[in-house]
Amino acid sequence: MRRPRAVLAEDEAILRAELSEMLQNLWPELEIVAQVADGVAALEALDAHAPDMLFLDIQMPRLSGLDVARQVTRRCHVVFITAYQEYAITAFEQGAVDYVLKPFTPGRLATTIARLKEKLTTEPADLSRVLERLSLNAPHKAHLRWINASRGNAVRLITIDEILYFRADNKYTLVVTADGESLIRKTIRELVDELDPKIFCQIHRSTVVNVRAIDSVVRDLGGLPRLKLKNRKELLPVSEQHSHLFKQM
Repeated sequence: MRRPRAVLAEDEAILRAELSEMLQNLWPELEIVAQVADGVAALEALDAHAPDMLFLDIQMPRLSGLDVARQVTRRCHVVFITAYQEYAITAFEQGAVDYVLKPFTPGRLATTIARLKEKLTTEPADLSRVLERLSLNAPHKAHLRWINASRGNAVRLITIDEILYFRADNKYTLVVTADGESLIRKTIRELVDELDPKIFCQIHRSTVVNVRAIDSVVRDLGGLPRLKLKNRKELLPVSEQHSHLFKQM
């Protein structure tokens, strides 16, 4: 009997590798025929390999997961990958095979595998209705939930809650957590557009701070505020342009 075949479409390299490893451990018979990072590559992999199932991230570059799904409905079983619970519930209720939420967990993935095994002898679902509903409910912009950052020769996945502040560092941006510092290739301007403004605040042209990490505010000799953090010794200077944010502190 031919082994079941799958394509993984997830733009985050670390998450893609984690999903592949979990699937291989939980379903050794499954053959992962392609792993891709964008929607165009997902369609190319589907044409090249004709898989039984597609693990499909809803938000991807070049073509979104929704755009891909519109072209593959009834061609293979689809498991939506999403960071948003509302996406997942809608997809499952409307007839998609299943969903997995980021970050992945072995228990939830095992449930998905069991459902897929049951579906392999049936025709893939028509996703027209679910895609219509997902398109209506799609958020215009998602805030960052984690980042991939370099620390030495390693690449770490750091959740937003761990980050105390970002600081521009030449061509890179320094990501500071309680236990160390890492580097990413995003500018401060790019980060400000992607971070949740309820959690992160720009205090200088080169610095963005997690407001939950602030312990207290002190003043320098010129009266400008400096931020003392809960889990770091350094004081973060606040520029005059942003000092109004701390007038009441």
